Amino acid sequence: MIFNSIIPLPFYTAIFYNFILVLVILAAVHLFNNGYDIGNLKKKDMLSISLLLFVILYMGLRPISSRYFGDMGTYSRYFKRYQSGGEIILTTDMAWHIFMKFCSSIMTVKMFFVVCAFLYTAPLYLAAKKWLSQDSYLLFLMLIASFSFWAYGTNGIRNGIATSLFILGLSYSNKKHLSFSIIILSYFVHSSIIIPGAAFILSLFYKNSKHYLLGWLLAIPLSIALGGFWESLFMSLGFGDDRTSYLTDTRFADQFSSVGFRWDFLAYSATAVFAGYYFIIVKKFEDKVYIQLFNIYVTANAFWVLLIRASFSNRFAYLSWFLMALVIFYPFFKAAFFKDQPKVLARTIIGYFGFTYFMFLIT
Repeated sequence: MIFNSIIPLPFYTAIFYNFILVLVILAAVHLFNNGYDIGNLKKKDMLSISLLLFVILYMGLRPISSRYFGDMGTYSRYFKRYQSGGEIILTTDMAWHIFMKFCSSIMTVKMFFVVCAFLYTAPLYLAAKKWLSQDSYLLFLMLIASFSFWAYGTNGIRNGIATSLFILGLSYSNKKHLSFSIIILSYFVHSSIIIPGAAFILSLFYKNSKHYLLGWLLAIPLSIALGGFWESLFMSLGFGDDRTSYLTDTRFADQFSSVGFRWDFLAYSATAVFAGYYFIIVKKFEDKVYIQLFNIYVTANAFWVLLIRASFSNRFAYLSWFLMALVIFYPFFKAAFFKDQPKVLARTIIGYFGFTYFMFLIT
């Protein structure tokens, strides 16, 4: 419990973001001076493993607090209820509640959150390693440096674990049965995975990225023109389980800043759309893994664009944003696209984390 005993709660999140800032700056400086070369393969692996262990322990050993970590308090109450012999009464996301009840019988609530941090972070490490082998450190770092990473490891914990499992499932595309099994498991951890899951199924049968891109562009005027129609439609369909209550309930409006058409977040989403357009359409990058990642991202993000005015629309946005680092950075490690590509990568990682850090500073 070393972290929560020596770090005051108000500074806990800030220390994480500043630590990642240091790692991003060091990575950028190294790329400018030495290119991709980090040293021998063992050294590269040690960097990734060290980052993995730090994130698991720092995130997992944080103090239990609803004030600073949102839904963490709710999970703690569920856990203690199960620990006291309470039965599972919910019918949705059963895998999660079975897992929580099992954990409540063999560990403390503090250890439970360490396990959650492991289940959230380790799949990202494994997926990066699966795709890039020994060169996975920078991709793994960018997944950790993503805008919503910390929030969904400390607040929307169940959703975060589900999306990490989804990414792990995607990384096993060469083993279909294992891939489908992990993705199905992610749905039973949090049923909102039905949105990227539906996009995944679509990507198996239709692969033309130009048409996916056109669909995303079309979603913008449709959202502007039809406004609340999409919110009411998806609410009536019960799409996205507990998230549908955020769509039309104005009680949540004051809990999420600037409810309305979020041009700022649309621009943020568009950075990954542009990256995919550049690599796939302009540069003719034909990597099957990347094309699928892009098609899933664009489809899930288009769904959010239609619902962009909703209170807590960021929770829908996350169902595509969790793939953003992969869409932007994966190609850098697979082919040469730029003169002085390591320097372009350095500028890109600074810009990518720069947005994350800026949002941390202003919220």
